[in-house]
Amino acid sequence: MTSLNLAVIGNCSFSALLDSRARIVWCCLPRFDSDPRFCALLNDHQDGKAGFYDAELFDMRESKQRYRENSAILETILRDSHGAAIQITDFAPRFKQFGRVFRPGMLVRQIVPLAGAPRIRIRLRPAHGYGRGRPETTHGSNHIRYVMPDLTLRLTTDGSVSYILEEVPFILETPLTLILGPDESFTLPVADAARGFSEKTNDYWQEWCRYLSLPFEWQEPVIRAAITLKMSNFEDSGAIIAAPTTSVPEAPDSGRNWDYRYCWLRDSYFVVHALNALGVTRTMEGYLNYIMNIVATSEDGYLQPVFGIVQDKRLDEKIVDSLIGYRAMGPVRVGNDAYKQVQNDGYGSVVLACAQMFFDQRLYRKGDTALFQRLEKLGAQAARRWNRPDAGIWELRNRNSVHTYSSVMCWAACDRLAKIARRLGLTKRATYWSKKAKSMREEILERSWNPQLNSFVATFDGADVDAALLRLPQTGFLRADDSRYVATVARIEKDLRRGPYLARYSVADDLGVPQVAFNACIFWYIDALAALGRREEARDLFESMLAQRNPLGLLSEDIDPKTGELWGNFPQTYSMVGLIHSAMRLSKPWEDAF
Repeated sequence: MTSLNLAVIGNCSFSALLDSRARIVWCCLPRFDSDPRFCALLNDHQDGKAGFYDAELFDMRESKQRYRENSAILETILRDSHGAAIQITDFAPRFKQFGRVFRPGMLVRQIVPLAGAPRIRIRLRPAHGYGRGRPETTHGSNHIRYVMPDLTLRLTTDGSVSYILEEVPFILETPLTLILGPDESFTLPVADAARGFSEKTNDYWQEWCRYLSLPFEWQEPVIRAAITLKMSNFEDSGAIIAAPTTSVPEAPDSGRNWDYRYCWLRDSYFVVHALNALGVTRTMEGYLNYIMNIVATSEDGYLQPVFGIVQDKRLDEKIVDSLIGYRAMGPVRVGNDAYKQVQNDGYGSVVLACAQMFFDQRLYRKGDTALFQRLEKLGAQAARRWNRPDAGIWELRNRNSVHTYSSVMCWAACDRLAKIARRLGLTKRATYWSKKAKSMREEILERSWNPQLNSFVATFDGADVDAALLRLPQTGFLRADDSRYVATVARIEKDLRRGPYLARYSVADDLGVPQVAFNACIFWYIDALAALGRREEARDLFESMLAQRNPLGLLSEDIDPKTGELWGNFPQTYSMVGLIHSAMRLSKPWEDAF
């Protein structure tokens, strides 16, 4: 049965998901938001169906999978019932060349016999039109061309082209190399090219990991989360996607199937904070540059909540009927109509993210008065919208309210503008934004506190809590030792905790009452416990969450509290960022570790 026990490979241009048998079941090319050339994750991939790429070992009885240490190169060992075995190595090339990073739309696969006489067949079945069409093929002595309306892929191999085209089983006696990528010929023997790509790609990732700032504890999970976060970076523009998939349901048969192959502004603060903690300044600068370009295109400071990876503003949502969905749980959606929503928390997220440029001396581009003036337009929108209804952080589609978290993030925009102005020596502007923030904070405290519940609530004058309230200290709005925050955490525990997990909220939304826990919220709760001095509880919960990662150390968006099964788009940037933050907060300090 299809599951999210998947691995991800990629090179910051695209990514691919592979199941435990090294079958590529999802891959959009040439970039994250492209047509999926392999789409079996959302479709039946039995014989006769397109959308997958595998090296099938006959009579297989066992598979083992791992990443190379501190690398994005995946190794899969398959064993059959007769004692034969093969190793499949998969990766997307990424390394420095000619003063820049080489990251082509290319999948490299190396298959090596390890024992016995393994009998395999190669099945390479790309698709186009979201699984609707099969490509035309042409071939030569050492290559196959897969011609699609918008893309031609070339497979270059040192194996039998006829066996691959006709999917003929054969005994693997010597290593086999397959390179699927742009329609360009190779000047080197294909095995030599793949070997060189492999060595350089492995060296790149291991060198990249050497410069990470790591906690003393939980280094392996943090490194894997960091590599996954980096692979979610569309380096050409600096954007970081929420996930490389679309329409993996948040819960079984829930209809909560969304396209996450885009960049949400609300993620910006969390992601920048994680990149900063890791010391990944180049990626952080690229992401900030992407955000600044979005800010520059808004004449009046209004921000829609989500953009495409090259700043696309229109992400019109449609349902495609050519794919039946994950475990046949449609619909499959392409695009995301959340771009049309009003979500007022984005102003604070962007200002908090860009504030890094005014205070971080490591960055090549520093914040200046011109950038501050552009951010002031966002502040003006925040000051105008902080007490107006919006769809909120949870993107409710048919119901707007004045959400406490959105209001607090609008306050945060004004508060940080005051701090930035002081940094720049702009005394009058600092006073102006301080007064704005002060008046907003006073009313937020009054309207979002429910004395009957003894808790802050999700909406002004409301009677329910949501997990976003856990973030109040991180925004600077309240201290963690404020009695009101302590009481709010207690209320959240009572209303939203599900064993070791945490729901986003417990009231019905557009699609009913949510049935799953939101992984990022669990990490927020862990951080809250640590901030309240309940470190041992926090550490126990963190260890529990590490155990819920899939066999490759990855997390999706959601988890079923009853079964522990992962659901939702995968791998989820928000979840991996949450893991990084919690590990940094909870780890023993290096100086106390020996």
